[in-house]
Amino acid sequence: MEHFVNYGYGWTCRHCQVKETPRAPETGARGRFFSEGEAEEREPKLSTAARARWRDDTRRILICPQCGVEERLHN
Repeated sequence: MEHFVNYGYGWTCRHCQVKETPRAPETGARGRFFSEGEAEEREPKLSTAARARWRDDTRRILICPQCGVEERLHN
């Protein structure tokens, strides 16, 4: 694939992944477990914003919510 890569935990946009810089842990901050998934926050933040999503139910086209690049899976 040209625009996306899968490291085993989901498809990630290659372009946006390069742009992201790892955040330094804040002192006294809660662990990532408490801010992802079923967190009590209304808008939990994932550890990477470059995580791709499926464009439709057929799961053949990936789209990056950050930059909007799309790519069709070739199975």
